[in-house]
Amino acid sequence: METNEITNDRKLTEQTPTAPVARPSEPKEYEKAAMQALRTRRIKTPRVKSVETKAGLVLSLDHPDPAHGQALLMRALATGDVDFFGELLVQLGKASVHDQKVNERELNFLVAIIKGIEPRDQLETMLAAQMAAVHTLTMNFACRLANADNPLQQDSAERTLNKLARTFAAQVEALKRYRTGGEQKVTVHHVSVSDGGQAIVGNVSHGGPGAPEKPESTS
Repeated sequence: METNEITNDRKLTEQTPTAPVARPSEPKEYEKAAMQALRTRRIKTPRVKSVETKAGLVLSLDHPDPAHGQALLMRALATGDVDFFGELLVQLGKASVHDQKVNERELNFLVAIIKGIEPRDQLETMLAAQMAAVHTLTMNFACRLANADNPLQQDSAERTLNKLARTFAAQVEALKRYRTGGEQKVTVHHVSVSDGGQAIVGNVSHGGPGAPEKPESTS
């Protein structure tokens, strides 16, 4: 009986057609372009890892050569100072703590935000770190607002969310002003003057105390 069952199973297996093996599709041109653009923009640095030791929690870099891994991340964070680099990672690690443990995914997300801003010096790196922290808090309170159970929780989450959103916008403006030196330029590309009108020739500035004299005009 057992022999017949084995034979029948074997015949069934032999008669069952095998499914064709799916071949990988050839990527389209726009897909290739997207992949190339990603490779061009990607800032390659090692991930930050949190390791529990007898001495406590230690942050390390996921790289076969610690010295070169640190050099890559320090360059991305626009610093050549080891003390600055080490303390910044500790601060980011503390900002990513949940349930008394460093959340590696959130920690590396904060680092990725700083890298994406592409700081040019340590001041920009510090501002970028604050922007990363404020963004994370903003999204956390957006979640709280969406899941508020009563009007009191809703009002509290909404007020905090608005403050954080305004802070982030102010940080963006601060970074923009720092990078441009606070200068604002206005370029006039075309001036149309009707008959009998006057066109201003010279620099245009807002009035106020200490404003320059009225520019010359031509009719």
